[in-house]
Amino acid sequence: MVEFFGLGTLIVIGFFLLWIWNSLYIIKEWERGVVLRLGRLLPEAKGAGIRLVFWPIETLYRISLRLETLDVPPQDIITRDNVSVKVNAVCYFRVVEANLALSQVQNYQYATSQLAQTTLRSVVGQFELDEILSQREKVNAKLQVILDQDTEPWGIKVSKVEVKQVDIPEQMQRAIAKQAEAERERRAKIIHADGEFEASAKLAEAAKVLETQPSAIQLRYLQTLTEIGVEKNTTIVFPLPIDIINSWMKASGGNSR
Repeated sequence: MVEFFGLGTLIVIGFFLLWIWNSLYIIKEWERGVVLRLGRLLPEAKGAGIRLVFWPIETLYRISLRLETLDVPPQDIITRDNVSVKVNAVCYFRVVEANLALSQVQNYQYATSQLAQTTLRSVVGQFELDEILSQREKVNAKLQVILDQDTEPWGIKVSKVEVKQVDIPEQMQRAIAKQAEAERERRAKIIHADGEFEASAKLAEAAKVLETQPSAIQLRYLQTLTEIGVEKNTTIVFPLPIDIINSWMKASGGNSR
């Protein structure tokens, strides 16, 4: 009888230890424990620390609340201006409602990945190629808003979406290079024309000054000769005013008469 009592006690202690082993959970700081009691979801998820669940009546599922990185694979997309491109992206999201992440979707990571791929194809297809290349922030913001709205019923918050790379066909790359070269030539011509316009405006102002002060041109001639003389040149070109030549022509014509 004593032996049977001792064996029964050991069996009870063994069942108790087994129950304790399956009922005690240590929830980390970045986790939440979602508990199902006889298949019914408890309204409040368990926080960090040592938590006791009544196994086998209750079952606990750990859900991580840390930020997760989702790599969206390259997608074949046709832009609004009918250009075929390959675009990949990266998505950052986190679980904010552990109960919803477990109860509303079977695998929230896989579901978010598939949703990100389809959203990337549909959103990027609404933009032209130039907008995708030059207005990347606008595309990223629209992707983030749409994904955040679609994943909100799952208890997921999409914090950021970034388009990483846009692969363009080789023919389109050559066309873009020609366009960029033509744009640079256009800017160079505009800058050159602006310089010519400013120079002509300054020359016009100088001509007005010389017109009001005739002696200024003579001083300019003398200054030019001084500069030439400093260089120790053997040949000196002396600029002769046209007015003097005209006066000489008139004088010679009068004498001939």
